[in-house]
Amino acid sequence: MSESKKEWYVVRAIGGKEHKVKEYLDIEVRRHNLQDSISQILIPTEKVYTIRNGKKVSKEKVSYPGYVLVEAVLEGQIPYIIRNTPNVLGFLGDTKEESRKLKATPLRPQEVARILGRVDELNAMEEEQEIPFVVGEVVKVTDGPFSSFQGTIESVNSEARKLVVSVKIFGRKTPMELSFTQVEKE
Repeated sequence: MSESKKEWYVVRAIGGKEHKVKEYLDIEVRRHNLQDSISQILIPTEKVYTIRNGKKVSKEKVSYPGYVLVEAVLEGQIPYIIRNTPNVLGFLGDTKEESRKLKATPLRPQEVARILGRVDELNAMEEEQEIPFVVGEVVKVTDGPFSSFQGTIESVNSEARKLVVSVKIFGRKTPMELSFTQVEKE
């Protein structure tokens, strides 16, 4: 099959089952030797950081819940295999007529570039984040013994990603050094 005829399609999946759909499709591609017809199956994800028990924990979050991107040539048995994969609801934009004819609408190249570019952008953004806080701003402490206290930012150390926040404890202002992830804007 021709490499140039491959296009990107959005497959609708049951929410939370995107990884299972990808797993099933990968198995079907290997089992039926369809590497020429289905070249990529992607689930756009992004890293989300939270604080648990005083430790920074990263977790992968699906950017588009309920959707899986597939680069494929939709000819022959390919649409049938994709539609009949467990947890798949069909292709994005399907009508009853298209569903019966086993056709689907491909993504436009601009949409593909935007979605794939956003995935790359999110990965690059992880290394270079702008400073979200300024001196004098009121923030709420979200982690540590003083969580839920409000304070004013006294200084910002962008390289160490730390703040000195002045918090009122027993009527006195007390400076505390906190990480960017331990506070949120009010």
